[in-house]
Amino acid sequence: MAKSKVLPPSARSLSASLRDLGYSLETAVADIIDNSISAQATSIDIICDMSFESPVLAILDNGTGMNEDELLAAMKHGTSGPEVERLRTDLGRFGLGLKTASFSQCRQLTVVSAHGGQLCGAEWDLDVVKDEDDWVISVLENSDILNVPFIERLGADGTLVLWRKIDRLFEEEQKNKRDELINESLSVLGNHISLVFHRFMDGEFQNREKISISINGDPVEYFDPFCKKSGSQWIIENERVVLNGESVLINAYILPHFSRLSAKDETYYKNRSDFLSNQGAYVYRNGRLMAWGDWFRLMPKGESTKLARVQIDFPSALDNIWTIDIKKSSARPPHLVRERLKQILPEISEGSKRIYKKRGQKSFSDIKAPIWDRFEERDGIHYAINRDHALVRALSDKLSEDDGRSLEILLDSISSALPVASIYDDYATKPRLVETEDVSDEALWAKLQDLHLALFKNCAPDREMFLDVVQSLQRVFGNKMALVEKYVLKEFS
Repeated sequence: MAKSKVLPPSARSLSASLRDLGYSLETAVADIIDNSISAQATSIDIICDMSFESPVLAILDNGTGMNEDELLAAMKHGTSGPEVERLRTDLGRFGLGLKTASFSQCRQLTVVSAHGGQLCGAEWDLDVVKDEDDWVISVLENSDILNVPFIERLGADGTLVLWRKIDRLFEEEQKNKRDELINESLSVLGNHISLVFHRFMDGEFQNREKISISINGDPVEYFDPFCKKSGSQWIIENERVVLNGESVLINAYILPHFSRLSAKDETYYKNRSDFLSNQGAYVYRNGRLMAWGDWFRLMPKGESTKLARVQIDFPSALDNIWTIDIKKSSARPPHLVRERLKQILPEISEGSKRIYKKRGQKSFSDIKAPIWDRFEERDGIHYAINRDHALVRALSDKLSEDDGRSLEILLDSISSALPVASIYDDYATKPRLVETEDVSDEALWAKLQDLHLALFKNCAPDREMFLDVVQSLQRVFGNKMALVEKYVLKEFS
């Protein structure tokens, strides 16, 4: 008969392995912030001090804090596993985040907590664990606690998490660029935090008090990926999928086209979330963003759907049916949610296409006499200059037969050489730069006079024809219709 035998893992080997679970600096810090939010903190300060021989990083909050028993439980690997029922305000999952996130970046983790004015502290040092090959932790005395960096900033309630012996933040061979690399990493960290915790920082989630987060004293401004305050359309509201008696909420938004944003807003959104292409679902667990920018293979990412965003909320009570990794940076919806998404994605896709195709201007089909024609044929889609356009006809009528054939050759050459690929790439990546440059009213008035002369030099002026031609030149006159009306009133009255 087989006998049972306890076979504990090597602390030296396991602690080294736990360092390589795939955390980045931003996902590691986010895991620590989860604990602060779970402790009802309203202020979280991240400090990276490079004045030490080796940089240190501290995360301070004003949450409820812990007594010594609670602190030691939190420092234990696997404090409470995923099978433990958690409060809806708890952002924890595996009971490993504090340790695995910290060890992914540093070799020495110190935690000091204050509860009701009473301080307690404990410290993991992986060099000690390695030497002893055992899970040896240091419980700090009051004199030790008073020597911990930034301890003076801890209030009567709250927690200080301190990383020392940071060895993953920059490459060893690049020490001469250490400060530059750390500053770049902190910039990425700020953008990550502004997105992942935006609903807590905005005070949107569960009507709880707003949370402020700062990095080296600079406040982090939250980033709303749905542009709710900049004119996005809410096309699906609180669609519910019930699983095990719990609700998964689905909301869908169509972002405003970039032409509807101010240059400042466009730059803000693009810098933080690749505004024009980071389409897809945004999955939240207890209000915390877990994964984003993915259609879960239910719909391909496309140019015309890049304004579509879907917000999916699920509670921690449904953790067992969502595939969440230990870094809390990915989540896969269960079958019933995927099926509902399949049903509503066509509506979402069409909403994005409508906004994108409008582009703040009239489409070909909306203009009586477009300057470009679009042909969809068996061998593909073609664009050509419209030979019936009033300007083309006016010029043709003035030319001899030989000159008319030369004009045809020129128009055919321009049509066939249209750089579609370059236009597509530029409009997708730098749309505002493709927009028409700002032209003065005086210059546009002169253009209107030239247009008038070209059309009606040898014939009676036709007001409707003139307006049709102006309509076809939207990129020239689209934002100056008041000026056009003034000209028409003067010249055609």
